[in-house]
Amino acid sequence: MKSCLLLSSLLLFEVSCVSLQESNKPSFVLMMVDDLGIGDLGCYGNKTLRTPNIDQLAQEGVKLTHHIAAASLCAPSRAAFLTGRYPIRSGVAGTNRPGVFIFTAASGGLPSQEVTFAKIAKQQGYETALIGKWHLGLNCESSDDHCHHPSIHGFNYFFGIPLTNMRDCQPGHGTVFQIHKYLPYKTLGIVLVTAALLHCSGLITISKRLILSLMSLLVIVTGLIVGFITIIPYLNCVLMRDHRVVEQPFRSENLTQRMTHEAVDFIERNSARPFLLFFSFLQVHTAMFASTPFRGTSRHGIYGDAVHEVDWSVGQIMQTLDRLQLTENTLVYLTSDQGAHLEEISARGEVHRGWNGIYKAGKSTNWEGGIRVPGILRWPGKIPGGKQVDEPTSNMDLFPTVVRLSGATVPEDREIDGHDIMDLLQGRVERSKHEFLFHYCNAYLNAVRWHPQNSSAVWKAFYFTPNFYPENETACFHTHVCFCTSDYVTYHNPPLLFDLSTDPSESTPLTPDTEPGFYSILAVMEEAAERHRSLVKPVESQISAGNVMWKPWLQPCCSTLSQLCQCQQDLLSG
Repeated sequence: MKSCLLLSSLLLFEVSCVSLQESNKPSFVLMMVDDLGIGDLGCYGNKTLRTPNIDQLAQEGVKLTHHIAAASLCAPSRAAFLTGRYPIRSGVAGTNRPGVFIFTAASGGLPSQEVTFAKIAKQQGYETALIGKWHLGLNCESSDDHCHHPSIHGFNYFFGIPLTNMRDCQPGHGTVFQIHKYLPYKTLGIVLVTAALLHCSGLITISKRLILSLMSLLVIVTGLIVGFITIIPYLNCVLMRDHRVVEQPFRSENLTQRMTHEAVDFIERNSARPFLLFFSFLQVHTAMFASTPFRGTSRHGIYGDAVHEVDWSVGQIMQTLDRLQLTENTLVYLTSDQGAHLEEISARGEVHRGWNGIYKAGKSTNWEGGIRVPGILRWPGKIPGGKQVDEPTSNMDLFPTVVRLSGATVPEDREIDGHDIMDLLQGRVERSKHEFLFHYCNAYLNAVRWHPQNSSAVWKAFYFTPNFYPENETACFHTHVCFCTSDYVTYHNPPLLFDLSTDPSESTPLTPDTEPGFYSILAVMEEAAERHRSLVKPVESQISAGNVMWKPWLQPCCSTLSQLCQCQQDLLSG
């Protein structure tokens, strides 16, 4: 009898210790807004958009002013954020256009052997959820193998879209498949007109059969393109709950409100245990949308309305933490996956883009406007409020920070490029651990950033830069995003050099005449780049042509192909 009582006491003691250990672990709410410009928020200087909830988050926590996304496009930036590694290491980088996944039925994605902070947190006893955008693949060999699904990477619960929000997902917003820009319609037209004129003048003779064949071919190609663009929303605009497709195509109306409801519900269900919530907003990526209560609330059209709705959503989540008395034990983080997409002009000519403040260019470039993003962290009692950190930090830093706070150790079997920033946030150190940061455009090393020890300078060297169009703009309107391939860039030898501490807008490249240490600075940066290259192991590119192409056998379909896979199984309304 005594032995039974002793055993019971030991078991209760063990359970109590585990419960106490769990209660001491912080929870995490990590929010990523899609394509949000650093200049879109009031706490970063915007005077015309209202973001009171996000501004309050910054007042109660730490605002990072030199926070860098590891890539300037969605998929690679998110891969880096989740793994703490440059996307070149996981293969979420390629040498072809466009540099991201553009089909749900593609075989590429974040490899299962990659370790995410969600996977480690789950091992530490956390309840984990991803709500919103994934954009890191779905299937490999069949339409339901879900080899790249968020659950494979540590998320117990998923409500969101496996791809991204596209223009095609909303009627009247045009398409991202700007195929007409790459087909030689103009050249073909000139050839046909010239041939007809020469035929009429008697200089050459062309058979009617040949003319009819060419015209028929032109009509067939045009018809196929129109048909393809027509069915894209049914193939790509998919909403899932865990492993089940619930809307195809999804309805964007009230989608942010529905996802906010999901986030609040997840927090309420798990308020008694440590949890990790990654809320990955679909807004403010096109196709632009805002719920009815927010339409017309902004001076900046539907884009500004969408920013207002994101701010409302952040407020709802913060109120939930307060109501459940979880604020003191929850680390909250808010950022954007990259800078604002400056080329976003709707099919009707409406401006659907954000503002990158004083920083040059935007999404798809490694100019500061493309990669310098908001970074706000709040944890009352652990992180001082109202603080600003101007040191270089990266969205990759969240991986080691979250891993260590969850009670785990950072993996030692792979290169981790992020650094734990708790000491920096808490003021125990004043310098960032990032002496060098490397900026990739797809799989190409594009630029290097150097913050020398014992110096306030932040040098940045570009090996190549995108060719803007029109030339007086800082965007690539002819291709919708800037590309990295040789026919769309200008190479620089010696590299373009800037000191971001004195020229954050990258307006004037330095020269040997204006900077005495020009060549020695570049030599140090090139040596660091070579060291870095030597530590990058070759892996399969997940964004190769074969891995991003549409494969019909991988297509998720919640009804039948004859019904264009349409379904509306999710009855939840905002």
